[in-house]
Amino acid sequence: MRVLIVDDEPSIRKTTRIAVESSGHSASEAPNAAKALKAAEEEGFDAIFLDLKLGADDGLEVLGRLIKARPSPAVILFTAYANIATAVEAMRRGAFDFIPKPFTPDQIRAVLAKVAKAHALERRVEALESDLASGAPPVDLESGEPLMSRALQTAFKAAETPANVLILGKSGTGKSVLAREIHRRSARSAEAFVTVNCPSLSRELLESELFGHARGSFTGAVAETFGKVAAADGGTLYLDEIGEMPLEIQPKLLRLLQEREYERVGEARTRRANVRVIAATNRDLAAEAKAGRFREDLFYRLNVIAVTLPSLRDRPADLARLAEGALRYFASRAGKGRMVFSRAVADAFATYPWPGNLRELSNVIERAVILAPGDAIELADLPEGFSSASPPTFAVGSRVTLDELEAEHIRRVLASSRNLEEAAHTLGIDPATLYRKRVKLGLH
Repeated sequence: MRVLIVDDEPSIRKTTRIAVESSGHSASEAPNAAKALKAAEEEGFDAIFLDLKLGADDGLEVLGRLIKARPSPAVILFTAYANIATAVEAMRRGAFDFIPKPFTPDQIRAVLAKVAKAHALERRVEALESDLASGAPPVDLESGEPLMSRALQTAFKAAETPANVLILGKSGTGKSVLAREIHRRSARSAEAFVTVNCPSLSRELLESELFGHARGSFTGAVAETFGKVAAADGGTLYLDEIGEMPLEIQPKLLRLLQEREYERVGEARTRRANVRVIAATNRDLAAEAKAGRFREDLFYRLNVIAVTLPSLRDRPADLARLAEGALRYFASRAGKGRMVFSRAVADAFATYPWPGNLRELSNVIERAVILAPGDAIELADLPEGFSSASPPTFAVGSRVTLDELEAEHIRRVLASSRNLEEAAHTLGIDPATLYRKRVKLGLH
């Protein structure tokens, strides 16, 4: 954490700084209220130790101004004039804690641990609120498909390391979901997970969004901003659709990856940040690098561990389970109780190509739940295009080839099974044989 120590006694500042830095945090000092307020406005701190008696300045009055800084710091008061009334008044005005003088280094370390724990809880609450606000079904990171299983295994092994991860896959395949899960399984899980959507901003705004900017560095920069890199310090920085990042910004990102250093826009001061980078793209970055549209050295820095997520049409053994999970979620949210898919809908789902992948599946099912008049989802409740995706009806004795009959039977069993193993058991063959048949019959 970034900590500011505000006291008019040099010895107190020095003692506190030693305790702060011995706990692994960075420390800055201010001898009076004016310098403290200026530093809080320009630098931004996670915690501020504030003396209640600052010469002619009233610590309680300074407290009120410090807690309005952005990002909002945890302010801890310490003073030789400690009493219950002062402590109560300080807490009422927004102080995080209160330490009487003389204090020990262990007291400083203990209150910093409390601040760190409070910040971690705030981030978890924010993440939960974000998940709830997204309206998306619960994350399902299981698979009966060999391609998906291997991708998940690679990602989860990488999560335990500090290595950068590059997630590849079409839009809607769950890249952001997997990035969050890698963070959750990492040693940084208690720290921030910060997302930057690379295609959403112009080059100038994206650079400011990433690294922050100094006041007056460009038109409209009326205040300091610290940037997403600073916000992710100690945690994970997720760069969504990094293939869209302008070439002009890429050298700065490369420097951050190589040296953990960066500079805010319009500022010469070098800052440090300890971030783990997870990047995702729906582009072929290797081809983009060869074509000169993406820096090759940055590609290799990002591509330490690559995970490719298959499209939904390449996960037929997972489709039924994913659809059922989304149906339970949206039915519950709509207050409709238990709902089911009709046989025709299950067949249509199995043959539909799902160009929008998991995102499209979620949207289609949410729409169907809202429109369905009963407790069964019918073809009429699906968007246009699904009725034509419904397969022809085959029966034993129909004038079709054995290959067509076998393909249709395998397709239907896969659609009604929870995973590849269950489908293989129903068909009386082993999963490896079923996988080969799917490939041969074009069912992947």
